[in-house]
Amino acid sequence: MSNLKSTFTLIFVLLFATFSSFGHQLSTSYLTVTSESEATQNLLGEWQVEIKDLEQVIDFDINKDGNITWQEITFQQSAISQFVKSTVFFSQNERQCIVSSQGSLKLDSHFNQPYLNIPIAVQCSSPGTMEIQYDGFFDFDSNHKALISINGTSLVYSASDRNKTIKLDQITAFSTAVEYLYQGVLHIWMGLDHILFLIALLLTCVLIREQRKWQASPSKVQILKQTAWIVTAFTIAHSITLTATAMGVIAPSSKWVEIGIAISVVFAALNNIWPVVIRLGWVTFGFGLLHGMGFAGVLGELGLSNQFQLLSVLTFNLGVEIGQLAILAVALPLLIMIRNYAWYQKWIMPTGSLAIAVIAMQWTFERL
Repeated sequence: MSNLKSTFTLIFVLLFATFSSFGHQLSTSYLTVTSESEATQNLLGEWQVEIKDLEQVIDFDINKDGNITWQEITFQQSAISQFVKSTVFFSQNERQCIVSSQGSLKLDSHFNQPYLNIPIAVQCSSPGTMEIQYDGFFDFDSNHKALISINGTSLVYSASDRNKTIKLDQITAFSTAVEYLYQGVLHIWMGLDHILFLIALLLTCVLIREQRKWQASPSKVQILKQTAWIVTAFTIAHSITLTATAMGVIAPSSKWVEIGIAISVVFAALNNIWPVVIRLGWVTFGFGLLHGMGFAGVLGELGLSNQFQLLSVLTFNLGVEIGQLAILAVALPLLIMIRNYAWYQKWIMPTGSLAIAVIAMQWTFERL
């Protein structure tokens, strides 16, 4: 039993050390291009890159004073243009398309981080199948992702997946559904605040509160019912706000949504240690509305398919559910197995909850 306890303690330590290193968003760039109305093979758009990432390849701090000014950034526009040409490649039938970056640079932000908007123009010989290769920043950050949207269809690039092919004149409902489904799964796995919120709720799903103490629930059926109620409440809530936000029915402030999500994680974790609410269904529903707005924020960054907007929203949401169920399928059986051990009730659950609360409080202050 002591070996089992040590194993689970080590797992918790490693998990929370990892979670504390990342917030909601990993290093990500966003490249969005659309066809010109009269020539579908000619694409115009912009590449949004975090300035911190660009600093890895371009020395903006010309005077070496430790501060980067807008003048220093614009002074390096030629270097930025060259970096674009050496990083993003469009081709047809093994012939390179012409990629250029001409126009004004602009500042933007994603998740409270400064980004640079770089204009992009792509000229290919004809419409049809196009291959896109992306080689940005992987040498510095193997976890870096690029979200490239072409005519409303988004593709996800990673260190292990740098080449993709798209048919500009044959974008189908099926290909759109598959891509947005994948992105929904990917986002729930990248969104560590959503994962910690679920884990905080699951930690006490296998316990019951009696005589002001947490004790192992004797009924697996009751555990499954309680878990199903919480997961269903979370799913219905975030599906409502994800759809409403993505379709433009509501337009919440992304900053306050992100702060609210972090606070929801703090509450769920501390409620395990000092219970205020025992029946978490309606509380989960309320916080789920916030998380849905957060999911919609990422979907907004990806962009909806021009041809299949509602399908994009529905399949992205389905992907979120599949990713969520995958986490549940791993975590719940594990918690059911160890719920009867006193060390889980007295040490692992409260210590894990406290660690989650500390991480989420850090996120809250960072997002203010």
